Amino acid sequence: MSTLTDADRTAIDALVATLESAWNAGAGDAFAAPFAPDADFVNVRAEHHQGRQAIAAGHTGILRSIYAGSTNQYVVKSARLLTSEVALVHVAAVLDVPSGPLAGRMTALYSMVLVRTGSGWQIASFHNTLEPPAR
Repeated sequence: MSTLTDADRTAIDALVATLESAWNAGAGDAFAAPFAPDADFVNVRAEHHQGRQAIAAGHTGILRSIYAGSTNQYVVKSARLLTSEVALVHVAAVLDVPSGPLAGRMTALYSMVLVRTGSGWQIASFHNTLEPPAR
């Protein structure tokens, strides 16, 4: 099996930083930019969105409504190559929502499958899971 190089890890960290920056800017199109054109996205409510355009539209909608003004903080917890062209990445997320029906802090863990392309890494699959509330 291939080993994740420092350059790969730097590129993956940059991809995750792009997602965080786009969310915090309320930019659904920018959030979807690192996704492959035919990517799959499963959100915290188990809704399955297919394709970069659907992912962009969905994020534009939530960033203008239930998550308006929210901020996300992402930390890469693990990243490893499955093959020389496919990586599995786990990211911890802390979402702060200032107002509205989902106001408060939520934590989640998301998994991404990345594929190496001629222009760098793209997200092929993204699955987001909320952490349960503390008991």
